[in-house]
Amino acid sequence: MFKKVSVSELKINPFTKIGDEWMLLSAGGKDKLNTMTASWGAAGVIWGVNALTCYVRPQRYTNEFMSREGYFTACFFGEGNSRAALELCGSKSGRDCDKIAQSGLTAAFYDVSETETAPYFEEAETVFICRKLHAQRIDPAGFCDPEIDKNYPAGDYHFMYIGEIVDCLVRNG
Repeated sequence: MFKKVSVSELKINPFTKIGDEWMLLSAGGKDKLNTMTASWGAAGVIWGVNALTCYVRPQRYTNEFMSREGYFTACFFGEGNSRAALELCGSKSGRDCDKIAQSGLTAAFYDVSETETAPYFEEAETVFICRKLHAQRIDPAGFCDPEIDKNYPAGDYHFMYIGEIVDCLVRNG
């Protein structure tokens, strides 16, 4: 269903994929996982590796999984494809319901080692398997533009995660 490719083979626009079409960030194992819709992030190169940077508010249930696990995934579905599922996963908490079941998405697991897996969704078009390299809460003292703080009326500054894209899967056919 998926084939592994190099990220250099991808012909995608990260601004469209992340900002307009959104992505699902997921972490956890076969026993327990969570996912959330995200539209803030970046793809590029840092520390000599292909990487994805993403942002998760501290109160999001997925943040517990992202902070605990060594791997996370970003799933991209394409314009219009699975939009209702993405809206549901962005508006409901996995603490309160089984939003994966409600979304109609099918969880799958990528073996990153003999002891670790990374969850993704079979309906995705592209999946980044990411090894967490860095996690840090955004410090508002670093804002050069004070207008940015308007995004945080509750003071719930995002956690920033940087993950090395260790594998990239694309839908085969």
